[in-house]
Amino acid sequence: MKVLLIEDNIQISKNIVRFLALKDISCDMALDWKDWLHKALVNHYDVIILDINLPLLNWLEVLKSLRERQKDSQIIMLTSNSLKQDIINWLNLWADDYMTKPFDFEELLARLHTLNRRNLKNKSNIINFWKDFIMDIEKTEVRKNNDLIKLSNLEFNLLKYLIQNTSKTISRQELYQKVWGEFDWDIMFSKTVDVYIWYLRKKVWFDMIQTVKWVWYKIN
Repeated sequence: MKVLLIEDNIQISKNIVRFLALKDISCDMALDWKDWLHKALVNHYDVIILDINLPLLNWLEVLKSLRERQKDSQIIMLTSNSLKQDIINWLNLWADDYMTKPFDFEELLARLHTLNRRNLKNKSNIINFWKDFIMDIEKTEVRKNNDLIKLSNLEFNLLKYLIQNTSKTISRQELYQKVWGEFDWDIMFSKTVDVYIWYLRKKVWFDMIQTVKWVWYKIN
């Protein structure tokens, strides 16, 4: 697990980093907005610990910015005097959990593990398969830059099978059997697969699916 800690109190930050290191958790510190922005741009973090009481910053914008840069990360807020309604709003919008200062380090550890398990579960259903495209298997959705691409169930299942077999050359026969659930020799000479491949190229990305010798397909 890799963690980013955004906290301006150096001593608290060092104590948390040392404690997490004893638990085999890598934790980077960020003491100001330039530091956290740089780290969030160049690194990926499983969990981000964010003190929302740092001065001179709009924390709604900070949470939004972190979420945009770390789409797959879990965010836990640290707060000492925020209003309950503010916390509820932040949880509804961008954050995943919160703790009130002062807090117990063992409880923080437990919450980090819980958030990371949730993250791993979510990732198992999400595939970043091409450029800025993401497939959510559980929701049967495909998005580009968070914009939904409308696919039929058959188009989604066809794309999912191709993605799950990336770099493998797949025959029409295999696609009919695995996606359509049927096969006979008359189907081999129909244009059904070709038509649906064309639909996917048009809706997702034209160069994504490669045709091999006219009767096989694969994801580049």
